[in-house]
Amino acid sequence: MLIGVPKEIKNHEYRVGLTPESVAELIADGNTVLVETNAGEGIGASDQVYESHGADIIETAEEIFDRSDMIIKVKEPQSAERAMLKKGQILYTYLHLAPDPEQTKDLIESGVIDPAKTVKCALQNAASAAGTLLTTNCAVLKKGGE
Repeated sequence: MLIGVPKEIKNHEYRVGLTPESVAELIADGNTVLVETNAGEGIGASDQVYESHGADIIETAEEIFDRSDMIIKVKEPQSAERAMLKKGQILYTYLHLAPDPEQTKDLIESGVIDPAKTVKCALQNAASAAGTLLTTNCAVLKKGGE
């Protein structure tokens, strides 16, 4: 799988979707990882560190979003990022949809969120006996289906 890690653009967000060590693990499992240039500077990880762990450094977020099967982020995609998402792409991030109907609309229109699957995940979350969120169940849904 081709996994993309764009630089976070939300104001005052300095984290990055994958550490260099996580990149190495994903590559060891046969994936290719693209990291936007300077994505790791907020955690003290230079492009050279990411390259030494096997990542390909990419100049622009546009290329990351265009080429990747999966996008890994820390924060919800901002408006400019949502415009680059495409149907069939996997978005792995934290989402705060309730207070942001525009974000919800954009994600559904991009095709990365299928309302039927989102409802299924919400029901799984609500059904948790311990009251914990079972978001892992949502994240492991396969790329075109189940």
